[in-house]
Amino acid sequence: MKKLLTTALLATSVSAMGLTGCTSTTNTGAVGVDRNQLLLVSSEQVLQMSAQSYAESIQKARAQGVLDTDAAQLNRLKRIANRLVAQVGIYRPDAAKWNWEVHTIKSNQLNAFVMPGGKVMFYSGIINRLNLTDNEIAAIMGHEMAHALREHARERLSRQYATQTGIGLAASVFGLSQNQAQLANIAGDVGISRPHSRTQESEADQMGLELMARAGYNPEAAITLWQKMQRAESGEPPQFLSTHPNSNSRIAQLQSLMPKVRPLYQQAIR
Repeated sequence: MKKLLTTALLATSVSAMGLTGCTSTTNTGAVGVDRNQLLLVSSEQVLQMSAQSYAESIQKARAQGVLDTDAAQLNRLKRIANRLVAQVGIYRPDAAKWNWEVHTIKSNQLNAFVMPGGKVMFYSGIINRLNLTDNEIAAIMGHEMAHALREHARERLSRQYATQTGIGLAASVFGLSQNQAQLANIAGDVGISRPHSRTQESEADQMGLELMARAGYNPEAAITLWQKMQRAESGEPPQFLSTHPNSNSRIAQLQSLMPKVRPLYQQAIR
């Protein structure tokens, strides 16, 4: 039932909007990320929204006195970011010209993100609580940069738009009751959004690993990072209902990619 509803939602949405195909936002790189993406929302719209959100985050953190409180930590992050940014052209040359920014928030949270357009934010908790090395910071930053390069936020917005439009059309065209429409919404979430998010996480892992290796950071640190994260986590949700792969799956994938990225690292450090 869920599979049929999911297929119907996508078909109705795509047909209604006259889409003829998808595209890929990045080159494949050495790790071979090659997947067409559904992009209904413009890049300009997403960049505008993300710039506004990032500015609001900075303003709020500054008002609370928690923005960039540790100059040494901030400079450390900027040094790592500069080396990673120098490698983004392998996936998309235009990204080297983005207005990259790096800031920190003093917080105990295990969190970090890179917003569309190259807006980097690290919470001090993830660095301090996990006692991260530069290599492990590069693993996190490379992963988050990959999300921005791949325009995953734009893709999620596009899919959400397609799903919601499809649900509305299906409800009117097929006369779905309220309960049936709710079921369709659940099918769209579990059948489209969540598996897609796991795909995005996998892509970010692959691309981030290549970025850090090319920048001269040991890719093996991505494994030690997730081992630390695994020890810090408690009660991981079932992978089927999670938007992120569980740590064991993630570590296994990273290990399988080492033969591809280790030569890039060895070349970089020479």
